[in-house]
Amino acid sequence: MNSPINHLLIIYASDSMEKSEDIQLKLKVLPNKPGIYQYFDKQGTIIYVGKAKDLKKRVSSYFNKTLDSGKTRVLVRQIVDIKYIIVDTELDALLLENNLIKKYQPKYNIQLKDDKTYPWICVKKEPFPRIFMTRRLIKDGSKYFGPYPNVKVIQTLIALIRDLYPLRTCSLNLAEDKINEGRYKVCLEYHIGNCKGPCVKYEKKKTYDQYMREIDQILKGNLRDVIKSMKLMMHAHAENLEFEEAQNIKSKIDNIERYKSKSTVVSPTIHQVDVITVEHDQRKAFVNYLVISNGAIIHGYTVEVNKKLDESTSSIISYVLPELRTRFNSISKEVLVSENVDIELDGISFFQPQRGDKKSLIELSQRNAKFYRLEKNKQEKIKDPERHTKRVLEQIRIDFRLKDTPVHIECFDNSNFHGTNAVSACVVFKNAKPSKRDYRNFNIKTVVGADDFASMEEAVYRRYKRLLDENQPLPQLIVIDGGKGQLSSSLTALERLNLRGKVAIVGIAKKLEEIFFPGDTLPIYIDKRSESLRVIQHMRNEAHRFGITHHRNKRSKAALTSELTQIKGIGPKTFEDLMKAFKTLSKIREANIDSLASVIGIAKAKIIKAYFQEES
Repeated sequence: MNSPINHLLIIYASDSMEKSEDIQLKLKVLPNKPGIYQYFDKQGTIIYVGKAKDLKKRVSSYFNKTLDSGKTRVLVRQIVDIKYIIVDTELDALLLENNLIKKYQPKYNIQLKDDKTYPWICVKKEPFPRIFMTRRLIKDGSKYFGPYPNVKVIQTLIALIRDLYPLRTCSLNLAEDKINEGRYKVCLEYHIGNCKGPCVKYEKKKTYDQYMREIDQILKGNLRDVIKSMKLMMHAHAENLEFEEAQNIKSKIDNIERYKSKSTVVSPTIHQVDVITVEHDQRKAFVNYLVISNGAIIHGYTVEVNKKLDESTSSIISYVLPELRTRFNSISKEVLVSENVDIELDGISFFQPQRGDKKSLIELSQRNAKFYRLEKNKQEKIKDPERHTKRVLEQIRIDFRLKDTPVHIECFDNSNFHGTNAVSACVVFKNAKPSKRDYRNFNIKTVVGADDFASMEEAVYRRYKRLLDENQPLPQLIVIDGGKGQLSSSLTALERLNLRGKVAIVGIAKKLEEIFFPGDTLPIYIDKRSESLRVIQHMRNEAHRFGITHHRNKRSKAALTSELTQIKGIGPKTFEDLMKAFKTLSKIREANIDSLASVIGIAKAKIIKAYFQEES
């Protein structure tokens, strides 16, 4: 591929595709998210578009079961590539599927001969606006809300609006000069109370405009107050034993809640724009590109870019965007981006939206770039686990300012209960994975009460004193679960062992995932999406789990020991024999005299049985 920038390389998702292995690999890493999927043949043509509540389950079903339909078997044999677009809801998937089928007319999709589209609610641009359902979008300044996948939802919303607001339904021209001529008379809708008669000046325009502002909020999905009011009405009817009316209102609430806000993938207010976002990791960038035409997504594509010089988002977009626009014949003059970019392209303006429909499209694009990155990382982990591990370790080395690759990392966490039974846990990760046989627990011996700092110092000192004594290898990184206080105590322990500066150590605070380095007064924040942070979080969670398990066992044993050994005639040796035989206090309590006697003799068995009988 010819390139004006020779240190960038684009890799397209289907460039090196070997069908059997690559499709199986893609199936393994598909997300359990709603969206649409596209099947491509060897010519790169879309042959099928489908929607799914769960992409992984739906797409896998084509390849993991015996297909009854001959046509479906023919379809599957022709698939050489799979692509998908993540959306928020099943509704969005349904709408996007409809758009793409109309755009590409895939060979194996059903084609609708009448080509009807989904219905919209129109707020007509006219004096005293009307509200009605339509399937045609006319660019006359009117507002359109939707599309809606179900006519019943529209009917319910319009009925609700007309119940709440006395809107006109006639098609009269209510321009001020026409009304002033006195050519109109009120109709039946006025007499039955459905309309206030704006045609004869009974309804003030100011009042009607206030109706429209409130209706606009309802149609935008701000339905909380409306639903709350309807629920009060429903309960009132139920209390008055008017169950039929209450059920009617409940049906309306159910229909409205199915569609509280309009779709993020279709908006009539967005006519012709491109959307481009970039998701970075250490070596690569993943660029998602969407083309919006007449309010609908008509193209969705993600490319992978190998970074050579830690290129910025601006430089990546400036290289990738012209080629993608040419590839998809985009004529959009506006490009939406997720951050300010320093790019100049002839005839194109870049805009970073902060709210509204355009912001929703940016978020949709970012999700698709993120999932594509995760998919590629999962594929790498399956195909080449050693390479994946090296990449993760290198990212940890960079994020935590280490000289050496952190093949061996250890993490400490403390646990106590109101200052009693204090313990500390040390978990060990090797090659970014748990090495459970190397986990260690420490019963804190030199600290009285709940002193987390002193407990951490004792645990760290004991751990590395033993490793030094046994001439065992030290870790490249020590992670302390806690802030500056715990980190300082751990440094004191390393100083006592003459290890400060020889082993890298950091603290991680739970609340905001702050990373503290020795000597730095302020913490740093690693990108929440970073794989290195996920490894450290995994270690911290493992240390907490391992420490809590040991702590609970210790408390349970202490409680059990105190109860049994307080029985006159029962000492530590008898307690130990009982625990070996019965494991738990409840089993000792339930055991009969013969079972107890077989372990500790008849005399002590009678003492224990008498104690539990008296207790109960």
